[in-house]
Amino acid sequence: MAGIQTVGVVGGGTMGNGIAHVAARSGLKVILNDIEQQFLDRALATIEKNLDREVAKNKINKDDKVAALARIVPTTKNSRLAEADFVIEAVAEDVELKLKVFRAIDEIVRPGAILASNTSSISITKIASGTKRPDKVIGMHFMNPVPVMALVEIVRGHVTSNETYETTRQLAESLGKTPVEVNDYPGFVSNRVLMPMINEAVFCVMEGVGTAEAIDSVMKLGMNHPIGPLALADLIGLDVCLDIMEVLHTGLGDSKYRPCPLLRKMVDAGDLGRKSGRGFYKY
Repeated sequence: MAGIQTVGVVGGGTMGNGIAHVAARSGLKVILNDIEQQFLDRALATIEKNLDREVAKNKINKDDKVAALARIVPTTKNSRLAEADFVIEAVAEDVELKLKVFRAIDEIVRPGAILASNTSSISITKIASGTKRPDKVIGMHFMNPVPVMALVEIVRGHVTSNETYETTRQLAESLGKTPVEVNDYPGFVSNRVLMPMINEAVFCVMEGVGTAEAIDSVMKLGMNHPIGPLALADLIGLDVCLDIMEVLHTGLGDSKYRPCPLLRKMVDAGDLGRKSGRGFYKY
Protein backbone atom coordinates (compact mmCIF):
# COMPACT_ATOMS: atom_id res chain seq x y z
CA MET A 1 0.00 0.00 0.00
CA ALA A 2 3.08 2.19 -0.26
CA GLY A 3 2.27 5.78 -1.10
CA ILE A 4 -1.52 5.69 -0.69
CA GLN A 5 -2.47 8.77 1.33
CA THR A 6 -5.45 10.07 -0.64
CA VAL A 7 -8.36 7.96 -1.83
CA GLY A 8 -10.93 9.18 -4.33
CA VAL A 9 -14.51 7.92 -3.98
CA VAL A 10 -16.84 8.47 -6.94
CA GLY A 11 -20.49 8.41 -5.86
CA GLY A 12 -21.83 9.46 -2.46
CA GLY A 13 -24.73 7.02 -2.17
CA THR A 14 -25.10 4.22 0.37
CA MET A 15 -21.92 2.40 -0.62
CA GLY A 16 -19.87 5.47 -1.52
CA ASN A 17 -20.48 7.29 1.74
CA GLY A 18 -19.70 4.10 3.65
CA ILE A 19 -16.38 3.68 1.82
CA ALA A 20 -15.53 7.36 2.42
CA HIS A 21 -16.38 6.86 6.11
CA VAL A 22 -14.04 3.91 6.66
CA ALA A 23 -11.22 5.48 4.63
CA ALA A 24 -11.39 8.77 6.55
CA ARG A 25 -11.70 6.96 9.89
CA SER A 26 -8.56 4.98 8.96
CA GLY A 27 -6.53 8.17 8.52
CA LEU A 28 -6.71 8.66 4.74
CA LYS A 29 -7.66 11.87 2.99
CA VAL A 30 -10.81 11.30 0.93
CA ILE A 31 -11.88 13.17 -2.23
CA LEU A 32 -15.64 12.43 -2.30
CA ASN A 33 -17.03 13.19 -5.74
CA ASP A 34 -20.65 13.30 -6.92
CA ILE A 35 -22.56 15.10 -9.66
CA GLU A 36 -24.69 17.35 -7.39
CA GLN A 37 -24.02 19.18 -4.12
CA GLN A 38 -27.25 17.83 -2.60
CA PHE A 39 -25.91 14.27 -2.93
CA LEU A 40 -22.67 15.28 -1.20
CA ASP A 41 -24.57 17.05 1.59
CA ARG A 42 -26.68 13.94 2.15
CA ALA A 43 -23.56 11.74 2.14
CA LEU A 44 -21.78 13.91 4.73
CA ALA A 45 -24.87 13.95 6.96
CA THR A 46 -25.01 10.14 6.80
CA ILE A 47 -21.28 9.81 7.57
CA GLU A 48 -21.60 12.14 10.57
CA LYS A 49 -24.61 10.21 11.88
CA ASN A 50 -22.76 6.90 11.53
CA LEU A 51 -19.64 8.30 13.21
CA ASP A 52 -21.85 9.52 16.08
CA ARG A 53 -23.14 5.96 16.39
CA GLU A 54 -19.54 4.69 16.69
CA VAL A 55 -18.80 7.32 19.36
CA ALA A 56 -21.91 6.19 21.30
CA LYS A 57 -20.62 2.58 21.14
CA ASN A 58 -17.12 3.69 22.31
CA LYS A 59 -15.54 2.44 19.07
CA ILE A 60 -14.02 5.89 18.51
CA ASN A 61 -13.94 9.10 20.53
CA LYS A 62 -15.26 12.57 19.61
CA ASP A 63 -11.83 13.79 18.52
CA ASP A 64 -11.58 10.81 16.12
CA LYS A 65 -14.96 11.76 14.66
CA VAL A 66 -13.97 15.39 14.12
CA ALA A 67 -10.65 14.35 12.55
CA ALA A 68 -12.35 11.84 10.22
CA LEU A 69 -14.85 14.42 8.97
CA ALA A 70 -12.03 16.93 8.40
CA ARG A 71 -10.27 14.43 6.10
CA ILE A 72 -13.23 14.31 3.68
CA VAL A 73 -13.17 16.80 0.80
CA PRO A 74 -16.59 16.84 -0.93
CA THR A 75 -16.56 18.06 -4.53
CA THR A 76 -18.70 18.08 -7.67
CA LYS A 77 -15.54 18.63 -9.76
CA ASN A 78 -14.13 15.29 -10.85
CA SER A 79 -10.88 17.11 -11.73
CA ARG A 80 -10.11 16.99 -7.99
CA LEU A 81 -9.61 13.23 -8.37
CA ALA A 82 -6.19 14.08 -9.84
CA GLU A 83 -5.05 14.36 -6.20
CA ALA A 84 -5.92 10.70 -5.48
CA ASP A 85 -3.45 7.81 -5.26
CA PHE A 86 -6.26 5.23 -5.52
CA VAL A 87 -9.85 5.73 -6.76
CA ILE A 88 -12.91 3.65 -5.86
CA GLU A 89 -16.01 3.98 -8.03
CA ALA A 90 -19.37 3.47 -6.30
CA VAL A 91 -22.01 4.66 -8.78
CA ALA A 92 -25.21 2.83 -9.79
CA GLU A 93 -24.97 -0.78 -10.99
CA ASP A 94 -25.18 0.07 -14.70
CA VAL A 95 -22.45 -1.08 -17.06
CA GLU A 96 -22.68 1.89 -19.47
CA LEU A 97 -22.57 4.38 -16.58
CA LYS A 98 -19.55 2.63 -15.05
CA LEU A 99 -17.72 2.58 -18.41
CA LYS A 100 -18.42 6.32 -18.79
CA VAL A 101 -17.11 7.03 -15.26
CA PHE A 102 -13.98 4.92 -15.76
CA ARG A 103 -13.15 6.54 -19.10
CA ALA A 104 -13.42 9.96 -17.45
CA ILE A 105 -11.36 9.19 -14.34
CA ASP A 106 -8.75 7.35 -16.42
CA GLU A 107 -8.01 10.69 -18.13
CA ILE A 108 -7.82 12.59 -14.82
CA VAL A 109 -5.97 10.31 -12.40
CA ARG A 110 -2.19 9.97 -12.64
CA PRO A 111 -1.01 7.02 -14.80
CA GLY A 112 0.29 4.83 -11.95
CA ALA A 113 -2.85 5.04 -9.79
CA ILE A 114 -5.22 2.09 -9.34
CA LEU A 115 -8.89 2.37 -10.32
CA ALA A 116 -11.24 0.10 -8.36
CA SER A 117 -14.94 -0.60 -8.82
CA ASN A 118 -17.36 -1.42 -6.02
CA THR A 119 -19.56 -3.26 -8.54
CA SER A 120 -21.47 -6.17 -7.07
CA SER A 121 -21.73 -8.17 -10.29
CA ILE A 122 -20.51 -6.37 -13.45
CA SER A 123 -17.39 -7.67 -15.22
CA ILE A 124 -14.18 -6.00 -14.06
CA THR A 125 -12.57 -7.06 -17.35
CA LYS A 126 -15.25 -5.17 -19.29
CA ILE A 127 -14.89 -2.06 -17.09
CA ALA A 128 -11.08 -2.22 -17.44
CA SER A 129 -11.34 -2.42 -21.24
CA GLY A 130 -12.65 1.15 -21.30
CA THR A 131 -9.38 2.46 -19.82
CA LYS A 132 -5.75 2.79 -20.89
CA ARG A 133 -4.62 0.95 -17.73
CA PRO A 134 -6.52 -2.38 -17.64
CA ASP A 135 -3.76 -3.96 -15.53
CA LYS A 136 -4.46 -1.34 -12.84
CA VAL A 137 -8.24 -1.89 -12.69
CA ILE A 138 -9.68 -4.16 -10.01
CA GLY A 139 -12.94 -4.94 -8.21
CA MET A 140 -13.26 -3.90 -4.57
CA HIS A 141 -16.73 -5.12 -3.58
CA PHE A 142 -17.62 -3.84 -0.11
CA MET A 143 -20.62 -5.18 1.78
CA ASN A 144 -23.53 -3.06 3.07
CA PRO A 145 -23.36 -1.39 5.60
CA VAL A 146 -19.70 -0.66 4.84
CA PRO A 147 -18.67 0.62 8.31
CA VAL A 148 -19.96 -2.60 9.92
CA MET A 149 -19.32 -5.45 7.49
CA ALA A 150 -15.83 -7.00 7.49
CA LEU A 151 -15.67 -8.52 4.00
CA VAL A 152 -14.23 -6.95 0.86
CA GLU A 153 -14.42 -9.18 -2.21
CA ILE A 154 -11.35 -8.34 -4.31
CA VAL A 155 -12.05 -9.19 -7.93
CA ARG A 156 -9.24 -9.73 -10.44
CA GLY A 157 -9.99 -8.78 -14.03
CA HIS A 158 -8.45 -10.80 -16.87
CA VAL A 159 -5.30 -8.66 -16.93
CA THR A 160 -5.24 -7.22 -13.39
CA SER A 161 -1.59 -7.28 -12.28
CA ASN A 162 -0.27 -8.96 -9.14
CA GLU A 163 1.01 -5.56 -7.98
CA THR A 164 -2.48 -4.06 -8.33
CA TYR A 165 -3.98 -6.95 -6.38
CA GLU A 166 -1.39 -6.71 -3.60
CA THR A 167 -1.81 -2.95 -3.18
CA THR A 168 -5.59 -3.35 -3.07
CA ARG A 169 -5.37 -6.16 -0.54
CA GLN A 170 -3.17 -4.05 1.72
CA LEU A 171 -5.52 -1.08 1.39
CA ALA A 172 -8.51 -3.24 2.37
CA GLU A 173 -6.66 -4.47 5.46
CA SER A 174 -5.68 -0.90 6.40
CA LEU A 175 -9.40 -0.06 6.35
CA GLY A 176 -10.01 -2.80 8.91
CA LYS A 177 -11.53 -5.16 6.34
CA THR A 178 -10.91 -8.82 5.51
CA PRO A 179 -10.06 -9.12 1.80
CA VAL A 180 -11.03 -12.30 -0.07
CA GLU A 181 -9.68 -12.82 -3.59
CA VAL A 182 -12.08 -14.01 -6.30
CA ASN A 183 -11.99 -14.10 -10.09
CA ASP A 184 -14.07 -12.17 -12.58
CA TYR A 185 -17.23 -14.14 -13.34
CA PRO A 186 -20.83 -12.84 -13.20
CA GLY A 187 -21.87 -12.13 -9.59
CA PHE A 188 -18.38 -13.09 -8.34
CA VAL A 189 -18.92 -15.37 -5.28
CA SER A 190 -21.11 -13.31 -2.97
CA ASN A 191 -23.97 -12.55 -5.34
CA ARG A 192 -23.71 -15.75 -7.37
CA VAL A 193 -24.64 -17.60 -4.16
CA LEU A 194 -26.84 -14.98 -2.46
CA MET A 195 -29.03 -13.69 -5.27
CA PRO A 196 -30.41 -17.05 -6.47
CA MET A 197 -31.43 -17.71 -2.85
CA ILE A 198 -33.24 -14.36 -2.69
CA ASN A 199 -34.79 -15.01 -6.12
CA GLU A 200 -36.01 -18.44 -4.98
CA ALA A 201 -37.54 -16.88 -1.87
CA VAL A 202 -39.45 -14.47 -4.15
CA PHE A 203 -40.69 -17.47 -6.21
CA CYS A 204 -41.93 -19.01 -2.93
CA VAL A 205 -44.00 -15.87 -2.27
CA MET A 206 -45.30 -15.74 -5.84
CA GLU A 207 -46.31 -19.42 -5.81
CA GLY A 208 -47.99 -19.14 -2.39
CA VAL A 209 -45.59 -21.52 -0.65
CA GLY A 210 -45.50 -19.12 2.30
CA THR A 211 -45.79 -15.49 3.32
CA ALA A 212 -42.70 -13.28 3.37
CA GLU A 213 -42.74 -13.52 7.18
CA ALA A 214 -42.95 -17.31 7.10
CA ILE A 215 -40.11 -17.67 4.56
CA ASP A 216 -37.85 -15.30 6.49
CA SER A 217 -38.65 -17.05 9.78
CA VAL A 218 -37.71 -20.45 8.33
CA MET A 219 -34.36 -19.13 7.12
CA LYS A 220 -33.61 -17.28 10.37
CA LEU A 221 -34.67 -20.00 12.80
CA GLY A 222 -33.85 -23.05 10.69
CA MET A 223 -30.68 -21.92 8.95
CA ASN A 224 -29.44 -19.48 11.60
CA HIS A 225 -29.34 -16.55 9.15
CA PRO A 226 -29.31 -13.20 11.01
CA ILE A 227 -31.85 -11.76 8.55
CA GLY A 228 -34.30 -13.46 6.21
CA PRO A 229 -33.73 -13.34 2.43
CA LEU A 230 -36.75 -11.13 1.73
CA ALA A 231 -35.93 -8.63 4.47
CA LEU A 232 -32.39 -8.64 3.08
CA ALA A 233 -33.72 -8.01 -0.43
CA ASP A 234 -35.63 -4.99 0.92
CA LEU A 235 -32.42 -3.75 2.55
CA ILE A 236 -30.34 -4.18 -0.64
CA GLY A 237 -33.07 -2.77 -2.89
CA LEU A 238 -35.27 -4.93 -5.12
CA ASP A 239 -34.07 -3.01 -8.19
CA VAL A 240 -30.46 -3.89 -7.33
CA CYS A 241 -31.44 -7.55 -6.82
CA LEU A 242 -33.15 -7.57 -10.22
CA ASP A 243 -30.14 -5.94 -11.91
CA ILE A 244 -27.80 -8.59 -10.47
CA MET A 245 -30.10 -11.44 -11.47
CA GLU A 246 -30.14 -10.00 -15.02
CA VAL A 247 -26.31 -9.95 -15.04
CA LEU A 248 -26.21 -13.57 -13.85
CA HIS A 249 -28.85 -14.70 -16.36
CA THR A 250 -27.20 -12.90 -19.31
CA GLY A 251 -23.63 -13.67 -18.33
CA LEU A 252 -24.07 -17.36 -17.51
CA GLY A 253 -26.95 -18.15 -19.85
CA ASP A 254 -28.56 -20.62 -17.45
CA SER A 255 -32.34 -20.58 -16.85
CA LYS A 256 -31.78 -21.16 -13.13
CA TYR A 257 -30.81 -17.47 -12.93
CA ARG A 258 -34.09 -16.26 -14.51
CA PRO A 259 -35.41 -13.36 -12.39
CA CYS A 260 -38.71 -14.15 -10.70
CA PRO A 261 -41.63 -12.39 -12.47
CA LEU A 262 -42.87 -11.08 -9.09
CA LEU A 263 -39.50 -9.42 -8.48
CA ARG A 264 -39.76 -7.68 -11.87
CA LYS A 265 -43.37 -6.66 -11.19
CA MET A 266 -42.52 -5.13 -7.79
CA VAL A 267 -39.64 -3.14 -9.31
CA ASP A 268 -41.95 -1.90 -12.09
CA ALA A 269 -44.42 -0.80 -9.39
CA GLY A 270 -41.73 1.12 -7.54
CA ASP A 271 -41.83 -1.19 -4.50
CA LEU A 272 -38.05 -1.27 -4.05
CA GLY A 273 -37.78 -2.07 -0.34
CA ARG A 274 -36.60 0.22 2.44
CA LYS A 275 -35.57 3.09 0.16
CA SER A 276 -39.10 3.43 -1.27
CA GLY A 277 -40.92 2.61 2.01
CA ARG A 278 -42.38 -0.64 0.74
CA GLY A 279 -41.09 -3.95 -0.61
CA PHE A 280 -41.90 -7.32 0.93
CA TYR A 281 -42.48 -5.33 4.13
CA LYS A 282 -43.66 -1.77 4.85
CA TYR A 283 -41.23 0.74 6.37
